[in-house]
Amino acid sequence: MVEDILDVARFSPSNSNIQPWHVYVLAGPEKAALSERLRQAQMEDRHPPLQHLPDPLPEEMRVRQEAFGSVYYRAMGISRSDMPQRAKVTARNFDFFGAPVGLIFAIDPSLTKFSWLDYGLFIQTIMIAASAIGLATCPQVSFVRYQDIISRHLDFPEGFQVVCGMSLGFSDDESLVNRLDMTREPVEGFTRFLGFDA
Repeated sequence: MVEDILDVARFSPSNSNIQPWHVYVLAGPEKAALSERLRQAQMEDRHPPLQHLPDPLPEEMRVRQEAFGSVYYRAMGISRSDMPQRAKVTARNFDFFGAPVGLIFAIDPSLTKFSWLDYGLFIQTIMIAASAIGLATCPQVSFVRYQDIISRHLDFPEGFQVVCGMSLGFSDDESLVNRLDMTREPVEGFTRFLGFDA
């Protein structure tokens, strides 16, 4: 099933057809071994925190982020100030949320932001292809914090960087987290239509 999903995704468009993706698919003891190393690293807390968003965020985005955090942690019964429990929730990222398959995506760092756009198209295609056959996915930027551990563990080509990870499996529809109803900006909130009234 995973190979079929990747077989669909390999047809994702990329600038000049360079296809910048490198995928590591983990299951069983291989996934468990990487997860254990990452769990240890998180407990030791020697890596600098992941700065995946600018500080400060533009105001409209900050409001959305805070609303997400409030709904997400409330669904698990965790207060905003309960940092130990929040850390436990974060740790689940590194076990791929218990999914049977984990993916790690890597890229040659010499490539530009345009190739990162290509990579986004590829990852989105994986998510859609998985959904089409009844599987659920969760892309996870949290893996980037442990770039050094992951690149050594998976024997990346020299200098390659982690783009993100992804959990892949069957959705637990009983979990409140999988039933969150996050608000989305309406089309008119982010779009300008020009020349359609002619």
